[in-house]
Amino acid sequence: MSQPAFDPFGEPVPAVDPLTAPVGASKWLKSAGIGLFWGLVGVIVLARAVYFEPGDLSFERAVAWAQGLLASL
Repeated sequence: MSQPAFDPFGEPVPAVDPLTAPVGASKWLKSAGIGLFWGLVGVIVLARAVYFEPGDLSFERAVAWAQGLLASL
């Protein structure tokens, strides 16, 4: 039998069997939250780059970069 666990105030914490604990929604929310966070990071970084250096990120340069990338593949 496992040792009983206690919370920071000294109260015993009831044991939970990991096989019966619901994890589907929790896993989905965690993945959605992580994806949303990194998506916002990307949007913010891109928006700051366009705002502060508009000449370096012009549409023509982006098209030329994409064509160079496709040509190298």
